[in-house]
Amino acid sequence: IAVVARCGPGSTPTNSAAPSDPIGALAMRHPLASQSRDPAGRAAPSGVARILSKLGLASRTVAAAWVRDGRVAVNGRVVHDPEFPVLQGRDRVAVDGKVVATCDRVYLALHKPRGLVTTAADEKGRATVYRCFDGAGLPWLAPVGRLDKASEGLLLFSNDPEWAARLTDPATGPDKTYHVQVDAVPAPPVLARLVAGVAVDGERLAAKSATLLRAGDRNAWLAIVLDEGRNRHIRRLLAAEGIGVRRLVRVAIGGLALGELPRGQWRLLEAGDLGRLVLSN
Repeated sequence: IAVVARCGPGSTPTNSAAPSDPIGALAMRHPLASQSRDPAGRAAPSGVARILSKLGLASRTVAAAWVRDGRVAVNGRVVHDPEFPVLQGRDRVAVDGKVVATCDRVYLALHKPRGLVTTAADEKGRATVYRCFDGAGLPWLAPVGRLDKASEGLLLFSNDPEWAARLTDPATGPDKTYHVQVDAVPAPPVLARLVAGVAVDGERLAAKSATLLRAGDRNAWLAIVLDEGRNRHIRRLLAAEGIGVRRLVRVAIGGLALGELPRGQWRLLEAGDLGRLVLSN
């Protein structure tokens, strides 16, 4: 397990978890990423930018920029079209003159602090979650799902796009559990309506479950479980009932709990951790 120093909105910024030489950091022991196939089951070509993303080297957007900048060659010829077709097992792809293959897959959990945005580069110049990885020498990693700037708690990262897609798909991904401090003490009928669902801005928002953890005179902590995640889902759902959110902490994804991981720190996930995420087939 690897844990790095605490981070937060005031720490030294970085906009990437990639090392200075991401191409050289590749582990050259695997073939190209899992092949796409046509309806007849034959291997089908994929765009070169998509291949680079599936290899875990960069996001598709960054990979496309590399292609347009003339940094990518296929079979020794520089290409400039991110959709240039590549057939795995036949074509050799190189970036900056180095033939690429699948890098080691990395899966990690971060205790996201409040005040950081979940993006690699923010157009408004706000502090991002990548500050938490500053100086760690990690390969390119993408967030698996999101937490908004005011939210905190368990946030996963990986350079395995296919795994991330399954994890965030409501049909295959695990439930997510949040502890939410609110500015009211919701009565049982209100909690029932959160589960029954409400229409907000043309969307139906609902919780899988909503229970009262503890209550004071004017505020309470709720445990809310979601089986899908929409933009500011919990905040909008509670606002529809006239309830404001004071704190929102994601405490678990499937059976993987945030646990005692300190705020602003991260750890690599092990095989047992990945099993607790309980991905459906």
